[in-house]
Amino acid sequence: MATMMEWALQYAKKGLYVLPMVDKRPMIQFADKPPLNEKQIREIWTRYPNANIALRTVDFFVIDIDQHDGGKNGFDSIKEWKNNSLLVDTLTQKTAGGGLQMFYLKRNDAAVQQNIGWLPGVDVKAHINNYVMVPPSTVKGRQYEWVDKSPMITAGKLLVKEINKHKTGAATGNILAQYHAAQAGTNRTTQLFETIANGLGDSGGRNNALTELVGGLLYRGVGIDETIKLAEMANDTSVDPLSEREFTTTVESMIKKELRRRGDG
Repeated sequence: MATMMEWALQYAKKGLYVLPMVDKRPMIQFADKPPLNEKQIREIWTRYPNANIALRTVDFFVIDIDQHDGGKNGFDSIKEWKNNSLLVDTLTQKTAGGGLQMFYLKRNDAAVQQNIGWLPGVDVKAHINNYVMVPPSTVKGRQYEWVDKSPMITAGKLLVKEINKHKTGAATGNILAQYHAAQAGTNRTTQLFETIANGLGDSGGRNNALTELVGGLLYRGVGIDETIKLAEMANDTSVDPLSEREFTTTVESMIKKELRRRGDG
């Protein structure tokens, strides 16, 4: 059986940007950096032989179909989408959560936009600093698995057009809307956006940074679900992210405080 290091090296030999992961969180700072070379991969996986593997979506993008997303089934959305014939066979994996991710090469003549919430329960992950877990990574005892080993094909122009056409702007739209709606508190609001973009900072201040971020977003009227997603983005961007337990405890505590402030808790 191939080791995680051998898998990582094989991905890298195909020109892919490999990331070492703890569960689903990056172990290294990677934004806008070049891909790991063979020496670096060997060093990391020698030290952490069981580290999971993710690939940055630099030269490819992924259509991520979730089984359930707040009650929305991505498989139903794909089935009901009138242009689903554009989703031709390509490299596809089953995720640890039971969803599917279809891998398409980006086009040189038509840029595809990242689109979280493209369809209900379906995301398009395309930003060069986004990433997807890949086999044989395991999360909570469940493994990622290639279910269609067809070559990764180049996305058709019509597919790219449809993805860009239905751009929801879920992430960037919410942030920009909050920015323009809070001009009176521009300096503090700017800091919140910078935390989302740059992460929670050094290990000693991560919990405080998360507390301030969640509290600041809720105070400015950002919805609870959206606040959690933005907080997850900030934590995932951090060089040394908080553990799932620490993250959940801090976020839940701030949500309870906000509900009490509103008189709902």
